[in-house]
Amino acid sequence: MALDAVVKSTSGPGNRKIAFAAALAVAFIATATIAGAWFFQLVLEILPCPLCLEQRYAYYFAVPFGLLVAFAIAKGAPRCLIIPPLAVLVLVALGNAGLGAYHAGVEWGFWLGPIECSGTVLDLGKGSLLENLDRVKVVRCDEVQWRFLGLSLAGYNALISLLMAAIAGWGIAALAGKVR
Repeated sequence: MALDAVVKSTSGPGNRKIAFAAALAVAFIATATIAGAWFFQLVLEILPCPLCLEQRYAYYFAVPFGLLVAFAIAKGAPRCLIIPPLAVLVLVALGNAGLGAYHAGVEWGFWLGPIECSGTVLDLGKGSLLENLDRVKVVRCDEVQWRFLGLSLAGYNALISLLMAAIAGWGIAALAGKVR
């Protein structure tokens, strides 16, 4: 289906075009964010801590779910079947923003974080146990590995998640006739 046909099929009461764009934007932002996380991990070798990995779950959910919502809008699904999934995207993004803010607070020392840490998997068949332990890089949740403009990746995750929640909320408002 050409983009013009999708836009035409999303017109009508409740401004479905905005809801369609919102669902696609959430999926796109989630895709870009998870790609950035993988870039930091695989290319820059900034390894994620357990809290970092937990924050990725919302993005893994938002990519296919946002695309599914956009598809439903493009196919002309009624508002009553589109607003609840958009609300789910809002709630997932807000929950992830809270987790990112919690993680940032742990990094700043405002409160204690989880006990668990992560490291690389060892091949215990190579070398002695002491040599293997020397190669383990433990990633702690309370140590910032990278900052830009004073914010860590956890802080940026909180902001990106808030943006995604606002965009999905904008889609709900458009379907409710609150946005023109």
